[in-house]
Amino acid sequence: MKKKWPALFLAALALSTSIALIAWHLWPVPAPEIPSPEVASPAPPPPTVVQPLLHTEAVAIRRRDTFVAALLRNNVPSVTAHEIAAALRDAGANLRQIRPGDQLELTREESGRLAMVGYRVDPWKRFDVAETDDRWNAIATETEHDIRVEVRQGEVQQSLWDAVEKGAITPSALLELVQIFESEFDFAADAQPGDLFRLLVETRYAEGVLVDYGRIIAAQYVSADRTLTGVGFEEQGRFKYFDAEGRSLRKMFLRSPLEFTRISSGFTYRRPHPVLGGVRPHLAIDYAAPTGTPVWAVADGVVLFAGRKGGNGIQVLLRHRGGYETYYNHLSRVGPGIRRGVRVSQKQVIGRVGSTGLSTGPHLDYRVSHNGKFVNPLNEKFFPGEPITKARRDEFVKHAGAMVERLEREAPFRL
Repeated sequence: MKKKWPALFLAALALSTSIALIAWHLWPVPAPEIPSPEVASPAPPPPTVVQPLLHTEAVAIRRRDTFVAALLRNNVPSVTAHEIAAALRDAGANLRQIRPGDQLELTREESGRLAMVGYRVDPWKRFDVAETDDRWNAIATETEHDIRVEVRQGEVQQSLWDAVEKGAITPSALLELVQIFESEFDFAADAQPGDLFRLLVETRYAEGVLVDYGRIIAAQYVSADRTLTGVGFEEQGRFKYFDAEGRSLRKMFLRSPLEFTRISSGFTYRRPHPVLGGVRPHLAIDYAAPTGTPVWAVADGVVLFAGRKGGNGIQVLLRHRGGYETYYNHLSRVGPGIRRGVRVSQKQVIGRVGSTGLSTGPHLDYRVSHNGKFVNPLNEKFFPGEPITKARRDEFVKHAGAMVERLEREAPFRL
């Protein structure tokens, strides 16, 4: 009996261990707890940046103004004004070239504090100055030149200036048109209502806005039954004007001794004299013009006389090649340096319009003699200039034909 007890104990221990193992395997194991995902809360909105209200005003540069003086006059502190000027100079601005009428743009905050300064040098370049990091800095901005070739045309009604007043062309472009034909046509004496002109001219734009005019490329002027044609062409390093056949439009003599104005009396052998009375020959052209209007030499020459000459008043007499002499009478004064023996060049000012001598009002009495005989300066055939060189004549004729064809296509005359 005593020998069976250990065996029974061991069997009971084994049985209980087996039951415990089976129960451990069959007991449900709780699933591991998985944390629920966090729901992201919306990010707070960024803080609102309140932009300061800005106001821009234009400030005109006055006569005798400096850049700094203009700023000081508009309540910019002295230190700030000089710092802005220094920043502009560092960026390449030449403030010595500032002119009366130039505009500055002053941009201020609502508090009145200066925030920015704008300075436009010309239509193609401007400077903007702003304060960053307690320092004023300037930036230059350049607009590319937009150069075009466009057609312009006009009609003489009362005078050539009608085209300027109507905005067809600028005064400078009109004067260039006159200069192209000044050896062929006397605009002071021969221009009349109904005359027509058209031209191809360089136009300069900045940001789509017409700024000014450049060279005239080709031009035509029609008066009565006469058509003048001028075409610009680069010849021997210079831009010159020729007619459609390549003949130079620059002659030895100009048609007029002053810029075009109105003519008061023509060349005739029978004219009632306004002072002496009776019918007397008037072998000259009278140009009515204000006292002091510049009078220029119509051609290169030498001064034969300069001073008072009886009824002709103050006179300048010039000798030219080919047997020609020109007389300029009733002047108010002689030009500087004009005296006997002095050489003068074409378009050099030799005197000023006046009313000295037997004269009823300010005008220029202009005369031309050839080999001792007075001739009508409006009809005289003067020596021509140099034509286009033979080596480039074919090239020029082709170019001139294209320019005239464009004028006819884009600006037909309504005759």
